[in-house]
Amino acid sequence: MEEIISGSVYFGLALTCGAYVAGCVVHKAAKTPLLNPLIVTNVLVIAFLAVTGISYESYFNGARYIGDLLTPATVCLAIPLYRQLHLLKKHAAAIFCGIAAGVLANALCILLMSLLFQFSRSMYVTLLPKSITAAIAMKLTEEYGGIPAITLLSTVIAGAFGYLAAPSILKLFRVTEVVAKGVAIGSGSHAFGTIRAFELGEAEGAMSSLAIAATGLMTVAAAPLFVLLF
Repeated sequence: MEEIISGSVYFGLALTCGAYVAGCVVHKAAKTPLLNPLIVTNVLVIAFLAVTGISYESYFNGARYIGDLLTPATVCLAIPLYRQLHLLKKHAAAIFCGIAAGVLANALCILLMSLLFQFSRSMYVTLLPKSITAAIAMKLTEEYGGIPAITLLSTVIAGAFGYLAAPSILKLFRVTEVVAKGVAIGSGSHAFGTIRAFELGEAEGAMSSLAIAATGLMTVAAAPLFVLLF
């Protein structure tokens, strides 16, 4: 069976799309953030591969085409940002400082965790870009000798946590300003969290979209310094 599947470029694509459709149905029926379509899709795909014994390589033969759409999809988030350009102009300094603080906080948290649990340098650089979009994070990890597969997993976990916990955390710290909400979510949980930001409002989503791009650029620029710290 795997030989037939491994020779098909459509299997991974069909499985992913089918799992996502199922995830949308489950999410609509359950009406809970815990069953977000993206989370359900990952669980269904992993379960299917585990039960059938089909290798990840065979699955990825077709699924990689969806991954290729990640970068242009992220770029498309500039559209809602353009609609909220007046907020960017009005709060430019605060937005820049907020994103920079998010990048620094992420790097210091990973550094402290790596020292506390005595991680290797390879694991440190693997986890360092967890809060930026996967398209950039995996390339950055490869450049510094990390493990891209674990980086991808850590970005998914960071994004899922942001999607699930962001509203509660913002409420806990009494963050009510729409710009602050968007910047916090986007700089900490990239595109996955931005989905939740758009659910809060278009302004929050637009600021989160900006934070995704800016956080990625700042992290890449500061990566040489962060790597030297460990």
